[in-house]
Amino acid sequence: MESAKHSSRTGLIALVAAALVLVGTISFVRLRGASPEKSATPSPEIAAADQPPTLESVQERTRAEPMNVEAWLALAQAQFDASDYKAAVATYEHGTQLAPQRAEIWSALGEARTRATGDPMPPDALMAFRKAVAINPKEPRARYFLAVARDLAKDHQGAINDWLALLRDTPPGAPWENDLRRTIEQVGQVNHINVSPQLAAMRQAAHPVLPDAPIAGAAIPGPSPDQMRAAASLPADQQNAMIQGMVGKLEAKLRADPANVEGWIMLMRSRMTLGEPAKAGAALKAAIAANPGAKAQLLAEAGTLGVPAG
Repeated sequence: MESAKHSSRTGLIALVAAALVLVGTISFVRLRGASPEKSATPSPEIAAADQPPTLESVQERTRAEPMNVEAWLALAQAQFDASDYKAAVATYEHGTQLAPQRAEIWSALGEARTRATGDPMPPDALMAFRKAVAINPKEPRARYFLAVARDLAKDHQGAINDWLALLRDTPPGAPWENDLRRTIEQVGQVNHINVSPQLAAMRQAAHPVLPDAPIAGAAIPGPSPDQMRAAASLPADQQNAMIQGMVGKLEAKLRADPANVEGWIMLMRSRMTLGEPAKAGAALKAAIAANPGAKAQLLAEAGTLGVPAG
């Protein structure tokens, strides 16, 4: 019973944090080397990866086929998925030796190197991303992380410009599209850079028949596995305090910037996740009062979340 309570609380932290945490990185690891130039139809390797093999089976494959780069990439992916980032780094490095001109392998190596250390952009990861774009200037994961490097260097406008360029090259429905938009929005908000016109123009061009599609149920980037483990290790009262603290910070931001419609949607989602429908309803009323022009959108989002509108 105690284990079930712990699991439930951990899941709650994940849901709330997913709605509130600012994007640090987008996980491109599931792209398996996909790029904007390639068809949306998955390759046999990607289709097979959707049903992940066991770590033992992919290790056996590398022993049986030591020169098969796809076998080594499958092993690196399995290690990454298991949060064994140091092992994934070593395996991806071997992959770059077998196929040194494949940009997506260098890009995956760079991401693994960022996960393997506490440094958000270690020099060897930056080198790998630069190598990737030198081979293929359109490689999406490397382009994303190179913009992260600019943001970390406090060139926030430059980072946003690079992310916007990546978004322009991103085909509608690409796996990273929604998270990329959210990164641009959140970095712009934090640094007081208005990105709404550019995003609206690109959204209209990419999705002309779905301008008002609800976003409440869309994927929102969540905390990393390490953050989740750290949160789950806290005593229950500290976990509760952490959750309420995140919600409180969001509410404070909305008081300072009540025109942030998406922020109100995040708050409603968080309140519903916490089992507080009355507070979610109060947030809806406050959001509509502050943004009467967005009433239809807010009501649609509230309906998706099950927020009481009375």
